[in-house]
Amino acid sequence: MFDTKVAVVVRDDLLVWQKLNVVAFLATGIAAAAPEALGEPYEDAEGVAYGRMLVQPMMIYGASVDALRKVHRKALERELAIVPYVEAMFRTGHDADNRRAFRAEDVAAMNFVGIAVRGPRSAVEKTVKGLSLHE
Repeated sequence: MFDTKVAVVVRDDLLVWQKLNVVAFLATGIAAAAPEALGEPYEDAEGVAYGRMLVQPMMIYGASVDALRKVHRKALERELAIVPYVEAMFRTGHDADNRRAFRAEDVAAMNFVGIAVRGPRSAVEKTVKGLSLHE
């Protein structure tokens, strides 16, 4: 049992490749926001070193854009680490454009396709309460 929890919420009406892309990007954001949550590098039986992963599972939820906006508001209120992804970022070519696309969003009506949050277990659970795990 971990004191913290990681939840990734992805919009349920996306194409499969989009969902996978969003989850992958959000997972890297969580790893960057919480480097202390990374385990040691993996090593195979021949001594070849591999990359590190988070030491705890990430729960993946599916939700509508309205539910994502609600998660965003709750995560802000609870001061959780938040990693966002908006639809406009699908149309950009690199990181600088992604940040510009995100900054251009109407804060009151962000077109989220995904959000990852990390923080104290109970706060994250209250933030995603009512959502179903992604199928």
